[in-house]
Amino acid sequence: MNKGRIFSLVLAAASLTTFVGCASSGGKKKGGGTKTFTSRTGWKPNDSKGWFFSGKQKQNVKGWPGMVYIEGGSFTMGLTKDDVMHDWNNSPVRMQVKSFFIGETEVTNYEYREYLTWLKVVFPPEETLYKDIYNGALPDESIFNNTLSRDDFSTENYMFSQEFSYYPVVGVTWLQAVNYCDWLTDRANERELMNKGILAKDYYSNEEYNYGEKTFNTEQYKKNDSNVSEAIDSTKLLKSYQIKSTNTRIQNANRLTRSDDVQQFRLPSEAEWEYAALGLAGNREFNQYKGKEVTQNTFREEKGRNRGQYLDNFRQGRGDYSGIGGFGNDGSAITNDVKKFPSNDYGVYGMLGNVSEWTADIYRPIIDDEANDFNYFRGNTFKKNIDDGNGGFVKYNEENIEYDTLNNGRLVYKGLPGSYKKEITKDYGNHRDGDTKSTLNITNDENIKTSDMYNSPVRRFIVDQNGKVILEKDSSQRTSEISDEVRVVKGGSWRDPIYWLDAGQRRYMHQADATSWIGFRVAQDYKGSKESKRTRR
Repeated sequence: MNKGRIFSLVLAAASLTTFVGCASSGGKKKGGGTKTFTSRTGWKPNDSKGWFFSGKQKQNVKGWPGMVYIEGGSFTMGLTKDDVMHDWNNSPVRMQVKSFFIGETEVTNYEYREYLTWLKVVFPPEETLYKDIYNGALPDESIFNNTLSRDDFSTENYMFSQEFSYYPVVGVTWLQAVNYCDWLTDRANERELMNKGILAKDYYSNEEYNYGEKTFNTEQYKKNDSNVSEAIDSTKLLKSYQIKSTNTRIQNANRLTRSDDVQQFRLPSEAEWEYAALGLAGNREFNQYKGKEVTQNTFREEKGRNRGQYLDNFRQGRGDYSGIGGFGNDGSAITNDVKKFPSNDYGVYGMLGNVSEWTADIYRPIIDDEANDFNYFRGNTFKKNIDDGNGGFVKYNEENIEYDTLNNGRLVYKGLPGSYKKEITKDYGNHRDGDTKSTLNITNDENIKTSDMYNSPVRRFIVDQNGKVILEKDSSQRTSEISDEVRVVKGGSWRDPIYWLDAGQRRYMHQADATSWIGFRVAQDYKGSKESKRTRR
């Protein structure tokens, strides 16, 4: 047996741990105490002469700045009041949600400007190869245009003026929001590793740095394939990972198992968003909710000089977006500051009014709780890196950047130069949605189209004589707008009546469309224990 196999077997065996408890002591022990770990191999945890270094056990996983911890639980998802609009797309179902983190506010103009600035500096739009990277990330400049309104307000004014810095970003498509989440993942982890002394802090400011070539990528870091410089002081690196061994090979192997340094930002699922928006913790009495009401169940201030005024930003009636001059109900004709009104009992701001929000889910009229009632999400797409044939993976570069086309004709990148190019292995976006491929009589005929059930419009683009990309209208008769490219939109906005402020309401919009009333917020998985934080008795 070669040394490589011996090393692999010892490492695999050492990673198996067990509790010292009933079997070794010959009796039962009460729960709730501190449990001692040992290895079946006989090695002590983190032995400097051993093979496996698990690091210190962390009891509490803290959220990143601006993120709020939401302890998961069971709740009634959907509309529990009369469905006066007869949408029949939000019937109540019982759902369990895992613990997660969610942004305490929507992504603001300030935060999105950070993203745009980074793109503009690292991938200068004046370079022909990079021009669509920055331009494709810009919000749609036409969202405030209205044929019968005075056009004295622009997206450029809203996005780049300082007075709107802490207002929610709007005019961003679902595709652009997903790109922002990926960018935030890289920048947040990059900064954290710099703070720990693992990555060099000066590679952006180094005179020899060639913009566009060296950018930190979280996935590449996990695979030990990063092209950015590590810190020179290796003592900090070893201390950060609690590794005392001088075996470099073992250090590198265990470095890749460290998951707490690498956190992924993403859009929340519909179930997570609704659960966080309800803020049911304030209505809990022991192990049941006293009622399914949001924290501000009257939407009005109950005390003080502002008694009776609204606590969310929405349209009070026809021609009434803010109330009368000098004594406005919500005081905002369009959007407002993301923290203008109180948070709910979870500490999350503005989930019911101000702007509606993108979620990660593909829209279908029915939540299929019979198939899954745990952490429900429609839209799972599994991808893998493409093997380059040389022991590595194919990456995007300046020559092979791929783009999606937005409905306004702009191109939005699928991956930044230097990131891994991926291919889809499984797409479950239309799983069990009633089409031919979801039936029991499924065949192996690859010509079956999964979208035939909905007969939705087909997106086609033409390029005019000036090189502008234009969405060509589908002239065929269609029966539905629903397709695998429409996403769930949750929450009310500044232009909606109070009806849409119910957290159970749901709408949809095409992932390549943008409006003046939809923003987004980010979420993260919780990587700690899934056990409830309730007090033991």
